[in-house]
Amino acid sequence: MTTANSPSPWRHLDATAVAEGYAGDVSPELAHDWWRAGDAVLVDIRSDAERDWVGFVPGALVVAWKQWPGMAVNAGFDEAMRAAVPPGKKALLLCRSGVRSIAAARRATQLGIEAWNILEGFEGDANADGHRGLTGGWRMRSLPWRQN
Repeated sequence: MTTANSPSPWRHLDATAVAEGYAGDVSPELAHDWWRAGDAVLVDIRSDAERDWVGFVPGALVVAWKQWPGMAVNAGFDEAMRAAVPPGKKALLLCRSGVRSIAAARRATQLGIEAWNILEGFEGDANADGHRGLTGGWRMRSLPWRQN
């Protein structure tokens, strides 16, 4: 767990680098810092099923990019994002591994929202055995989360 006395090596990433079609990528720890400081809104874009089965971040706003089953794009995404993110606030988008949130960040940017992708997502990439949650992600980095 990262403490004030043991800063994460991720904090040294250039979190302000511009990405193609959205504001940029940010480490889970820096995203947490921005969110807790009130500089940004944390938006969990995973499906309801993912949050219910895998876990969620208490206090994060929920605006699914795609919904299970079928993983069709959420027709209400635009309206929900506009309602979730106040003008002038950054939006930090969290998905499972930091891939779907790129597409959602691009769409949010088209809506006029300063959107950032959280690297590694909630669960991170799969390891050699195909298991997630062990090699990166919000949960593995001991940031706040719960499970039903």
